[in-house]
Amino acid sequence: MRSLDPVTEFLAGRYGRWACGWNCSVGEGDVDGGVVEVWCCSSDSVTTPEATAPLVVDSLREWRGWLEDLAERFADLSPPRSTPAPSADHWYWERACTRLVTTVADRTQAESGWYAHCEQVLRWFLACNGIDEGQAQDIVRNAVGGRFGSWIAPDVPVVDAVSSRFAGGVGGIG
Repeated sequence: MRSLDPVTEFLAGRYGRWACGWNCSVGEGDVDGGVVEVWCCSSDSVTTPEATAPLVVDSLREWRGWLEDLAERFADLSPPRSTPAPSADHWYWERACTRLVTTVADRTQAESGWYAHCEQVLRWFLACNGIDEGQAQDIVRNAVGGRFGSWIAPDVPVVDAVSSRFAGGVGGIG
């Protein structure tokens, strides 16, 4: 297997850390559980420089589109800015978690390791709302806690339970 580290380092150096997810592919890829459909894995996607370079560019664009989509979702799902996170109505946090989990499950097709990216997205959402990294990690770990698995989208009761625990975790900050 060819290392893609030099490509990732180049992209991150040129565009910023956001570019590091360019090869987070759907299914079992180099970094599985992601949303990028253009890129599969180095064994399938890396051929000649002339053929591979456009795939890398398309993958980077697809990843960037996902990040921009998430930014819009985060803005739409966040509680009012004037409300401190722990004081916000639990409804905001439950709704956000439910919508983010179902969106990530859909975009990743709930394939191999999708739940790792889902947990990452939930942590990003909390960070976007001013919750520090350690607290966000604890909230997500306690909410998800092994309730998701590869190759299967969570059913409604599981999403509801995770969302309720997520909201309770945010409400418990203090």
